[in-house]
Amino acid sequence: MLRPLKLTLTDKIDPARKTPIYIQIIQAVVRDIERGRLPKGTYLPSSRELAYALGVNRKTVVLAYEDLIAQGWLSAQGTRGTFVSNDLPDPSHRRAPPEDAPARADYRFTPPPARPLALPAGTIKLDEGAPDGRLFPAEPLARAHRAAIQRAARGNGFQYRDPRGHPALREAVAAMLRSERGLSVSAANICITRGSQNGIFLAAQVLMQPGHAALFEELTYEPAVAAFRACGAQIVTAGLDENGIRVEDVEQACRRHAVRAIFLTPHHQFPTTVALRAERRLQLLNLAGQFGFAIVEDDYDHEFHFESQPLMPMAAYAPSHVIYVGSLSKLMLPSLRIGYIAAPEKVINAIAHFVSVTDGMGNTITEDAAAELITSGEIKRHARKVRQTYLQRRDAYAEALRATLGERVEFALPDGGLAFWLRFRDPADLARIEAQGGAHGLSFASADSFALTPEAPRGLRLGFASLNDAERATALRTLKRILG
Repeated sequence: MLRPLKLTLTDKIDPARKTPIYIQIIQAVVRDIERGRLPKGTYLPSSRELAYALGVNRKTVVLAYEDLIAQGWLSAQGTRGTFVSNDLPDPSHRRAPPEDAPARADYRFTPPPARPLALPAGTIKLDEGAPDGRLFPAEPLARAHRAAIQRAARGNGFQYRDPRGHPALREAVAAMLRSERGLSVSAANICITRGSQNGIFLAAQVLMQPGHAALFEELTYEPAVAAFRACGAQIVTAGLDENGIRVEDVEQACRRHAVRAIFLTPHHQFPTTVALRAERRLQLLNLAGQFGFAIVEDDYDHEFHFESQPLMPMAAYAPSHVIYVGSLSKLMLPSLRIGYIAAPEKVINAIAHFVSVTDGMGNTITEDAAAELITSGEIKRHARKVRQTYLQRRDAYAEALRATLGERVEFALPDGGLAFWLRFRDPADLARIEAQGGAHGLSFASADSFALTPEAPRGLRLGFASLNDAERATALRTLKRILG
């Protein structure tokens, strides 16, 4: 009695596929039930008959039938045999897709902007300011992880834990922020996150509700905008000049909208690299007190300042108005995904709630290892070393830019951070690079990804830290070849 399956199942089983044959049988039966080809109560051939028809071992079919019965697709009725379950809903009202139809979601969802999930092999990534992970010493990292695993094994540390993060890392980060950045914080003011981007998203979660306004500079960090939009925020903008955000624009926006938060990168503005002047910082804090908004301060590369002592974070002198987001990614490795938030304790507890419902907890072992690297001084030694390397790469990159692109571009030598902001004298040059870069093996963020308004200046942000001399030379030769 192979009639129900003969035309549909036997040609779907392929021993050459990596999927086990018993799973192929399960999938084929389920598809035929869903398409109405196997109605409720339909008799199925015995395991011996089907195994003979498919040319497989009988045990394979028995395993598939047992699984289908356990899932409720089939029912076994003693000596009568195996049937399609009578308890299944009637699929007759459903329109079955064609056999060759691509897999798709049958529910509604909001698709993200189209962008590649992985770069083709051989592509040169012109990043926006990433470190060079090849410079971090592997052996200290391995030792720290081994020690963290041993401590966890001795102290039952492999269980779920505080969503605020590993206590040792929270204390180490708090000590670092007190001694190096002037923040008056303790471990109670710290929540460990999965990188700074996760920290920005969590800050948006606790600050925003649908319809609330969030203010950004006209040129800014696109993923931060996406995080606030995901919370239903209305995005408003303020202008930007060589001294940072225009405070008068902020005040006007606050008078027109119920601004709940402002996102800033005051240390090295993203993407332009300019530093927000001290007088403007104070003016913004006065406005925060007047209008009751929070400042989300993303201090994404504080460690890398080359010309002078960097300004203290805004959170150092106005902790009640600022949620401070930082990262260990540029000090250590981006792949470790360790960031942090510093904020008043009640804010940290609210953020920890969102961690508990979205992530549960971070990586205990990695966090403990990172704490050891900080407290042992390994991170500080590494920072001193790579700061000199990145300074040399900055100067070499600037010289190469002038030699390769000449008068076609203008840029200021950044005091700190890990990227240049290039402006093109002829906008057509930037358009040509964006149109042809991919075909020449280059990947980079488009000018539109930074801009929130049509009037915002257009430019190209080029990270200089992650490329060695040979990679830099190849990238710039390619840019020159595109421009002709």
